[in-house]
Amino acid sequence: MSTTPTALLVHGAFADASSWSGVIAELQQHGIPVVAAPNPLRGLASDAAYIASLASQIDGPVVLVGHSYGGAIITVAGTTENVVGLVYVAAYVPEQGENLGELQGRFPLAPLVSNLKEWTYPVEGAEEPAVEVTIKPEAFPAIFAADVPAAATEVLAVAQRPLAASVFTEPASAAAWRTKPSWALVAGADEAINPEVQRFGAKRAGATVVELEGASHAVAVSQPKEVADLIREAVGATS
Repeated sequence: MSTTPTALLVHGAFADASSWSGVIAELQQHGIPVVAAPNPLRGLASDAAYIASLASQIDGPVVLVGHSYGGAIITVAGTTENVVGLVYVAAYVPEQGENLGELQGRFPLAPLVSNLKEWTYPVEGAEEPAVEVTIKPEAFPAIFAADVPAAATEVLAVAQRPLAASVFTEPASAAAWRTKPSWALVAGADEAINPEVQRFGAKRAGATVVELEGASHAVAVSQPKEVADLIREAVGATS
């Protein structure tokens, strides 16, 4: 069994595991084992249960890394026994019993909120369809990935993974940062999650904080080395 923690990367809404590609390459170059999980994006409790199950099946210690909504997931899933640290990347850091609507409502809302498009999807056993959201394609580049080349953002805008709208009202059932060490990267020019929301959550969690001025929400794509450096710090501290 390895004593070097595995970095389990959890993407957020409107993206998929490929958004970690640059970060994965950086971590692999330094010999850090990595798993980039497919986040279902269907509900906080169910998504966290999936990630917790995955983490528990990894031999040895795990450092959970969450981007955006993925931060809420690792906050809940991080109570898993073999999770030894949490890394938040431009992410929500909720308290137990708090939902994301309440957390971001403490501060002025980011432009993302007024640029969401609603869709519906069927739910087995339910009479009514559920609601999911994506970012309006024309607004996606500026809101999600302003520091990523335009050609790439045009592709990302039409390849979004939708997020169940229910996650904004579903309270976090646990806050693993209360018992596990945490690190946080604040994206200073984030238009999807107000940087003040990121700073507030990170400070409340007692996280070791790095802030990248001018970084967009897609900081893992635009600045993978800096993101990987923080993950490496967490892995080193928990080895």
